[in-house]
Amino acid sequence: MKRKKIIKILLTILVLALIIVGSIVYYQFNQPHRNVQESETDFRFTSSQIVKEYLANSKAANEKYLDDEGNSKILEIGGTIAEISEDFNNQKVVLLKSASDNAGVSCTFTPETNASVNQIKIGETITVKGVIRSGASYDKDLGMYENVIMEKCSLVSK
Repeated sequence: MKRKKIIKILLTILVLALIIVGSIVYYQFNQPHRNVQESETDFRFTSSQIVKEYLANSKAANEKYLDDEGNSKILEIGGTIAEISEDFNNQKVVLLKSASDNAGVSCTFTPETNASVNQIKIGETITVKGVIRSGASYDKDLGMYENVIMEKCSLVSK
C-alpha cells in the first residue's frame, strides 16, 4: 500500500517537472529575435578600421563587440564595394574592402533586405548595418587573410 502511494507521488512529481521543463524550452524557443535593422547602432566604423582592429588584437575586439552570451553589438560599417555575390540560401553578400586592405568585411543580407542590394554597384561607397559573426584573422596554414563576417545586414546609405 505504501509502495503504490510513493510511486504515485514520484510519478506526479516527474510529470510536473516535465511540464515545467517543456514550458521553459517552449518559451525560450519562441522568443522574438532581435530586430537589428530597427535597433540603435552601437558603433560606426569604416571597413578598414574594423579589419585593422581585429588583426591587431582579435581577443580585445571580441570583448568590445560581443557580450557575455556571444551576441554582437550592432555596427554600421562604411566602405567601398569590392564584390557582390549570393550565398547558398539566395541571400546577397557584399564585400566591403579598399584596395590597400588585406581583408574586408563580408556582409550577408537577410531575405527582407536582399532587394536593396539590387540598387548598388561595385566601386560605390555604402554603409551597412548588421552584427558580427566572426572577426578578421590571418590563416597561417592557408597563407591568407579571412574577412570580418557580418550577418543580418541592411543597407543604411549609399
